[in-house]
Amino acid sequence: MKPGIHPDYRPIVFRDRAADFAFLTRSTATSEKTVEWTDGKSYPVIDVEISSASHPFYTGTARVVDTAGRVERFQRRYQRR
Repeated sequence: MKPGIHPDYRPIVFRDRAADFAFLTRSTATSEKTVEWTDGKSYPVIDVEISSASHPFYTGTARVVDTAGRVERFQRRYQRR
């Protein structure tokens, strides 16, 4: 790798405010805000709108859409007379 052309890869906290969930990982993302983690150190924090803790697919609250019924209803409504 060429020195000096890559961004810093450092620990950062991603926080999902909706689910009150946060996780520490490594990333090249930057933030001016910081948060104190459970180990007592302060890390940059990025607030995200959705994560695995709040996404319907991962939480099991996803709804199944009846596509066959919707197609039949569309065809009945707009069939040529």
